[in-house]
Amino acid sequence: MSVNVAHLLARAAQAYPQRPALAQGARLLASYAELAARVGRLAAGLAARLQPNDRVGLVMKNCPAYVELMFACWHAGVVVVPINAKLHPKELEFILADSGARLCFATADLYAAVAPLAVAGLEQVIDVDGPAYAGLFAPAPMPIAPRTANDAAWLFYTSGTTGRPKGVTLSMRNLMAALLNYFSDVDSIAPGDAIIHAAPMSHGSGFYMLPHVAHGGLNVVPESGGFDPAEIFALLKTHRGVTMFAAPTMVKRLVEHPGEADTSALKTIIYGGGPMYVADCKAALRRFGFKLVQIYGQGESPMTITCLDKAMHADTAHPRYEQRLASVGHAFTGVEVRVADADDRPLPAGEIGEILVRGDTVMAGYWNNPGASAETLRNGWLHTGDVGSLDEDGFLTLKDRSKDVIISGGSNIYPREVEEVLLRHPAVSEVSVVGQADPEWGEIVIAFIVPRGHAPDSAELDTLCLDNIARFKRPKRYVMVDSLPKNNTGKVLKTRLRELLVGPATFPAHEPRYPS
Repeated sequence: MSVNVAHLLARAAQAYPQRPALAQGARLLASYAELAARVGRLAAGLAARLQPNDRVGLVMKNCPAYVELMFACWHAGVVVVPINAKLHPKELEFILADSGARLCFATADLYAAVAPLAVAGLEQVIDVDGPAYAGLFAPAPMPIAPRTANDAAWLFYTSGTTGRPKGVTLSMRNLMAALLNYFSDVDSIAPGDAIIHAAPMSHGSGFYMLPHVAHGGLNVVPESGGFDPAEIFALLKTHRGVTMFAAPTMVKRLVEHPGEADTSALKTIIYGGGPMYVADCKAALRRFGFKLVQIYGQGESPMTITCLDKAMHADTAHPRYEQRLASVGHAFTGVEVRVADADDRPLPAGEIGEILVRGDTVMAGYWNNPGASAETLRNGWLHTGDVGSLDEDGFLTLKDRSKDVIISGGSNIYPREVEEVLLRHPAVSEVSVVGQADPEWGEIVIAFIVPRGHAPDSAELDTLCLDNIARFKRPKRYVMVDSLPKNNTGKVLKTRLRELLVGPATFPAHEPRYPS
């Protein structure tokens, strides 16, 4: 039986041929009939150069071509590899090489950084704003390639404590399950509704293309290709029934944007990807009404672990309303969530343990990494590495992240890769990177450094980071210490370092020297 999410677009084109499908800002670009025709022709062009299951990289800011390329890849039977456009060229190079991408598409602003990369097997980098992209469209569309539920559809690159990105293999089954979860727990989509893709389409916003295409919604890409509060409010004057996915920091910026009192066209803000403080959540509810939905997920089960829906946000009379706002909701329909001890045994309500997940939303495994797949999916459960507790009603509250991931502005930052870069400096003997709570960004990156001889210069450390990793991963502050706190096995106690960043800090031996 063929299962291909490309059929969602074909169905929409048949059922709603004249309904608007794609817009850039206020400009309508294509109806569903027109979008499906373009995707079919682009798929034929891809299939002429690629074999089924080949990988195609996307290094692109949000743009209309993102929608047609993702569906064209699925239509052609190849695997799409959307990549965070903010990554450093060395990081892009690794992902393109690890995925074995044969083609890569880039927007004009990123093409110059991607085109020179030396990646074995990568045949061409194509500027989506140039003639090579236009030349890919075949004269006629091709039939949708047959795919099974277990076939790979999307490689989502995340990272872990090893510091090396891992490709999460998301199958056709995973994407269809996530699609159905949207309708069962997040929201409905009515004729004329729209989604504004202000968050990266390589991540959460890209997933929400699927339900909007399935029900004939309008995909709106801002002219800026990103998030600008003034632009969002202007678009609310043009489009109606508007949904958007946003990191908590984006929601906060929308709330604080002056003027623009009329938000009647706004239907839903889905937030996730970082901590939402209860005070900020309440401020958003006051500004926009009960239009908020929170989701908790990770690359290995994208957007689909738990949900705090609109009704839960609106249930202000509930005796545990505050606690529920501080939670991430309860399990999606068809998804099992367990809090377990070190032996994977379920813990009773209120006790803290690792969050385990099971269901059709969970990844097929890590790309070409059977060892990591077996460890993360042991005993039939996804081991998230996140720590939390369930209450008696099944609401999940996150307590900590055992993988020590830092979430800043909705982007994941993995301490180990920052640490490995800083350790290249000859004056750095040891380093440990942690996140510090920040009201604007959720968290900021702090590096504790044990100097080798003399203390390294902060400007040199900044340059080292900017030469090797994305700018948003660079530490905001360097703290010089005589030693790092460790347990009896030599493991650095990051919890202790975080404690030093709360309240009036008394750092070991030195005060912080290098604010940035």
